[in-house]
Amino acid sequence: MPTYDYVCDACGHAYELFQSMTDSVKKTCPTCGKKKLRRLIGAGGAIMFKGSGFYKTDYRSESYKKGAAAESSAASGGKSETGKAKPDGNSSQGSGKTDGGGSKSSE
Repeated sequence: MPTYDYVCDACGHAYELFQSMTDSVKKTCPTCGKKKLRRLIGAGGAIMFKGSGFYKTDYRSESYKKGAAAESSAASGGKSETGKAKPDGNSSQGSGKTDGGGSKSSE
């Protein structure tokens, strides 16, 4: 239930009232008894998150997480999270290429 601000135009009395959203707007001032009470439009309450915390990646899909990880590793200059350089595919280890003509021999 929200808290509403009221002010009386007759006597200037201002107060807050904790009431349901479906309750009718109050018209009579509790101080002077005149029907000059009006409800003020407030900025509203702020959203309050309770708990251990909320993070922007809490509810992301697995495909988004994989894409973000690949993008962050590419932005870090080709280094993985451990700080070691990634293989770039130009080395002769495990690539299947020979040193000679650049084509794989079929012997």
